[in-house]
Amino acid sequence: MAFHLKPDPARLLSWTRALLAAAALGLGLTHLPLTGPFPWAMGAYFLYAVVVAVRGAPWKGLPGLLALIGDTIYFLALAGIAAEILPWLATVFLLFLLTEALIFRDAVEVGIVSATAALFCAVVPQASALRDLERTVVVGGVLACVLAVHSRRRAADLSRLSTELEAAQTAARKAADLERERIGSDFHDGPLQSFISLQMRLEILRKLLERDLNAGMQDLRQLQALAQSQVRDLRAFIHGMRPADVDGGNLIAAIRRIAEMFQKESGIPVTFTGPSNPLGMPQEATQEVLAMVREALHNVQKHAAATRVALTLEKTDHGLDIAVDDNGHGFNFAGSYSLDELDMLRLGPASLKRRARALNADIQLESRPGRGAGLRIKVPL
Repeated sequence: MAFHLKPDPARLLSWTRALLAAAALGLGLTHLPLTGPFPWAMGAYFLYAVVVAVRGAPWKGLPGLLALIGDTIYFLALAGIAAEILPWLATVFLLFLLTEALIFRDAVEVGIVSATAALFCAVVPQASALRDLERTVVVGGVLACVLAVHSRRRAADLSRLSTELEAAQTAARKAADLERERIGSDFHDGPLQSFISLQMRLEILRKLLERDLNAGMQDLRQLQALAQSQVRDLRAFIHGMRPADVDGGNLIAAIRRIAEMFQKESGIPVTFTGPSNPLGMPQEATQEVLAMVREALHNVQKHAAATRVALTLEKTDHGLDIAVDDNGHGFNFAGSYSLDELDMLRLGPASLKRRARALNADIQLESRPGRGAGLRIKVPL
């Protein structure tokens, strides 16, 4: 079994600091005079670097900022004393310092470190090695600041994308909950009521068979026809749950196919009238419109006892107007009612009203008992 260990930049930098401190201490003891406090300071810094590397002290927050300040002071001391004798060591330590600031600090702190080092090199006496180091400080500081700004922008973009992703996931969960609620409500209002009715009829049939076998057999044949009708209703319900493979441009063609399928399954002639030009509608709105047309036709087939249906689509300046008219027996109420009036009076199909609310659409339901019904849906584009 192979194990892939992800490198830890904090621990790697800690041991890099310890190695640089050891190199500075060893080379300083061999190339620099052993008088003054600097050798002791180099030794103390080496011990500090080893302890931090072993214990894994944090690089962020206040401890990390104090560590960055200490490393900067050590670099300035090293550059001022050892740049002439050990110029490459000061340059390497500068790269370490910029890397530390770039990984764990923000752009402002990187700029402060770079500016402090450049100012120090400009103020102290101008030895040739120090002038070379000053150029390195300026170039490295500019590059580090550019990278720090880029990293900060990338972190901000990642944070924004993470927030947007979280919001999208929340919206998706909410949409899924609403869809489950809608399917449950549609099933309760449709197939479940039919099965409850069938169960009640079966109970009546059982009692009828106990009293009159011939009458029971006649009622059984009616139940068979009812069961076949409920199977068709269930198939229509399942078909309506499937999302249509259509976009706004093909909405007219999709509704035409729905009308043709309805006519084939129900045997009720449908007259369809619609615009020839494509309609520009969002995908979700298109799916809701198709579901409303399916449900309106399904209600005609199930309840209206109609012999013909007229389905009309018209694009206006304000949106899309959909009309479904039949010559059935109508509802058990008369008159024309808007969506708000239907809600207030608790009339009309609940799922149709719910879908209309989701689309910010308006509904006008007209009932003519004994002479049919008409449904008008105005969908804003």
